[in-house]
Amino acid sequence: MIQVTEFFLVWTACWLPLAIGCAIAIKWRPSQPITSGQKLPLIASLYAIAPLILWQASQILAVPFTNWGFTWNWHLLISSGVGFVIGAIGITSLFAGQIALGWVKWQQSEPKKSRQIASVVLLTLLLAVWISGTEELIFRGFVFTQLERDFYLGWAAAISSLIFALLHLVWEQKETLPQLPGLWLMGMVLVLARWVDNGSLGLAWGLHAGWVWAIACLDTLQVVVYTDNVAEWVTGKYGKPLAGVVGLLFLLATGTIIWLYRVFYA
Repeated sequence: MIQVTEFFLVWTACWLPLAIGCAIAIKWRPSQPITSGQKLPLIASLYAIAPLILWQASQILAVPFTNWGFTWNWHLLISSGVGFVIGAIGITSLFAGQIALGWVKWQQSEPKKSRQIASVVLLTLLLAVWISGTEELIFRGFVFTQLERDFYLGWAAAISSLIFALLHLVWEQKETLPQLPGLWLMGMVLVLARWVDNGSLGLAWGLHAGWVWAIACLDTLQVVVYTDNVAEWVTGKYGKPLAGVVGLLFLLATGTIIWLYRVFYA
């Protein structure tokens, strides 16, 4: 637990000068609401230095990245690809089901050029793979592995998932608070994915990237809108799936599928 605390303290200390510089450049102050355009440079600077901090931690602890589930080989690539497909199809099915129930409808917006759509899809794909890979290396890799040395597996999974959920409050509080249970459950499902993948981060990375990419594409292209035919607590407060019963059931279903795969095919 001490190593985990030290990691976040060092990471924060190294990031603060970059964060201050970014905040000045984008003309944002902590007392003001942050937009998506302003948030991206801050996230980019934070995640850009994370692998360097982890590399330094691996040198100090004499622990290779392979102990944290990251081994650059074909298995990682194949598992992440499978996870990505499962994640993207899962989100697509989630919204398709809600459209069929009349809870969500397809947004008839102004026609977008194919080049514009392709650029959004590609950019969000790159961001999803990068951000998800960094978060998996940190939370399901380093944090979970270090906690597992001090706690039983279940407690290590629960604590690392709680840290993962709470740290999302750094960027936005009002819309994130209702998502905390969903973010915690998401972390638990991703820990399960690492366990099913025999300690590799591949499946968890792919699942995470697939979810982020699909949601980001829908949000950026603005192709779906909630109909308010059911309460927000069902579909998700503020239009966030993780803040509703549907999103929680989706995560439970995904976790069940992963668990059954391990039971019947491992």
